[in-house]
Amino acid sequence: MLLDADEPALAHKKWRLMPEPITGTLPLFNAILSHSTEAANRLTRLAPISDLMHKSGPLLEDSPALPCNETDLEGLGEALGGRPVWLASQIHLDEMRPILMAHRTVLRLAHRTLLVIVPDDPTQAQAIHKLCQEDRWNVASWDDGELPDPNTQVLISEDRRELGLWYRVAPVTLMGSSLVPGQGGRNPLEAAALGSAVLYGPGVRDYLDSYSRLASAGAARIVKDADSLATALGLVTAPDQAAAMAHAGWEIVSEGAEVSDQIIALAQDALDERGAS
Repeated sequence: MLLDADEPALAHKKWRLMPEPITGTLPLFNAILSHSTEAANRLTRLAPISDLMHKSGPLLEDSPALPCNETDLEGLGEALGGRPVWLASQIHLDEMRPILMAHRTVLRLAHRTLLVIVPDDPTQAQAIHKLCQEDRWNVASWDDGELPDPNTQVLISEDRRELGLWYRVAPVTLMGSSLVPGQGGRNPLEAAALGSAVLYGPGVRDYLDSYSRLASAGAARIVKDADSLATALGLVTAPDQAAAMAHAGWEIVSEGAEVSDQIIALAQDALDERGAS
């Protein structure tokens, strides 16, 4: 299969002095998935491949929905009792100061708000817990079996395998490893796939395309420090705004998933045909 096919990526001017290789090569594929309708039209003019062409759209990064324990989700929902929640996902210790400063600002406006923190490195969980205690936060540890009570202000969850739970619980997520330089950011599509609006810092070079797609669709907002984070949280935690961002994020994730599903279906059909022959 030829995936994400686009004529400009295949044609080179220097080949015009030689026998055109593309015309002879394209019919050798079993299936060709075009980048766009325009690309499909250009490719079919180069070679007789109309019966091989599938107009799929661009091949984009997507993210399957992370799993969670349904019993934990139900129990946590009962413990929260409708409290506002926001998540700081895959956080480094150096990012904690602006996060806690922003959370303190948020609490002045919505005193029942709970901050859930998932460290990027589980070995930093103890240091993060100590920092919260030194700042006189009421902090609980999910990994010690503690559920948030009405007085809990910060809940720490050490295991990143629990992110599927927290993305479902939190309408808004700050994607960590982005507020300090050198970390490159973390995959925002995991949060968007589960309906959480995305906030992020400037250091997201490893997932720049995904953040750009989400931001362009209105599903993500960039923040730079404690003040901008607090301001963004004040705006995004409004139910209508969070819902609009979540819907926009789901559309972006679905856009990439449709092409991936198409590729998987074609591959399975090819394997079935091979097995039957």
